[in-house]
Amino acid sequence: MAERSARSVAFVALKTWRQKKDFADQIISRLLAESNLDSADRAFAVELFYGVLRNLTLLDSAIKTLRPHRVDADVRDLLRLGIYQLLITNTPDHAALNETVGLGSKRLRPIVNAILRSAARQRSELRIELESEPPEIRFSHPGFLIDRWRKQFGDNNAIKLCEWNNQPPPIYARINRLKIDRETFLDRYRNAQPVPKISNFVEGLPPNEPLSRGDCYVQDPSTAVACEMLNPQPGEKILDACAAPGGKTSYLAELMQNKGQIVACDRDPARLRLLEGNLARLDVRIAKVVRHDWIKSEAPDQITSSAPFDRILVDAPCSNTGVMRRRVDVRWRLKPAEFARMQARQLQILDSVLPLLKQDGVLVYSTCSLESEENEDVVQALVRDIPVLIEEDQKKCLPFADNFDGAFAVRFRKTQ
Repeated sequence: MAERSARSVAFVALKTWRQKKDFADQIISRLLAESNLDSADRAFAVELFYGVLRNLTLLDSAIKTLRPHRVDADVRDLLRLGIYQLLITNTPDHAALNETVGLGSKRLRPIVNAILRSAARQRSELRIELESEPPEIRFSHPGFLIDRWRKQFGDNNAIKLCEWNNQPPPIYARINRLKIDRETFLDRYRNAQPVPKISNFVEGLPPNEPLSRGDCYVQDPSTAVACEMLNPQPGEKILDACAAPGGKTSYLAELMQNKGQIVACDRDPARLRLLEGNLARLDVRIAKVVRHDWIKSEAPDQITSSAPFDRILVDAPCSNTGVMRRRVDVRWRLKPAEFARMQARQLQILDSVLPLLKQDGVLVYSTCSLESEENEDVVQALVRDIPVLIEEDQKKCLPFADNFDGAFAVRFRKTQ
């Protein structure tokens, strides 16, 4: 395969995302794995790809201003890439123009070149014009999402949330204290900066050695809330009902000091392989990994033989609206009906796991959603329909208030 540049990788990623509708992170990860790019160029390819997706309607509005007539799909992807560099990253004109134009076929290059040169000449006017666009264009979020957030959080916080989602996320990692203590970790990896008031998380970690050694696991501090709320104890039996890729499972094992048993479930074989690999690297010795779809069938003997469980974590599949900064294409996949559909699925999973919880056992339900249908409304349905569940605690992390990813967690105790 011919060697690709960072811009070429980003262009192919955009075309693939548009044509095949694969998840953005899967697309770019696959293309980078196939490339020979050095670390700087890999980072630039990711920035270009994700940057375009974060600013999609803004860039398309600029294209419409520059070229009111219909443009070919490949031309549009090239223009999105070039205008993103010109208007948002302030890439030097010669690089943004020449190298982006060169990615197109000979037939496409003249029109791409002409439009991008117009963009460079009109840069100031374009920026002023785009600033006056409505929020759904200016911040490149579907209008229905902004309307929802305005009703939930108010106008100012809805805009803050859009701005948050459009910023590249920092890298956080949880120190894996099954393998290394905090002091040794910070001494060994000097680039890692402690996160204030959260002793087991760091920021700014180099991506390779500590991860491959299993000394840490990349995850946002908000993900720890559900595990700490579950509060598993050494020697207990825990069910992690939706476990892949394993960040919460491994943290549960750490809290249990690798003593007891965790049954870790997921329905997708590829995600199970990822789960198994992560648990092995992180030195989790007490987890049994089981493939199971809670909606389609009853729990198999591999799960029921360990029941009743002392505690159950349901980190449920959700709309992911709390982590849009990291899952950049989620906003373009969501439809208004998605939240009710996810709620029905979440309640099905909860209904399936509840018989496996012992009397006086603890159930924690969590999501990375900001939406009431998937959070507070689920809690209300459980309290209303299942009187044996008593709510004990509830926490919500809001990006614009807490400066971490969005998360929701609630703890119940089963009284019978």
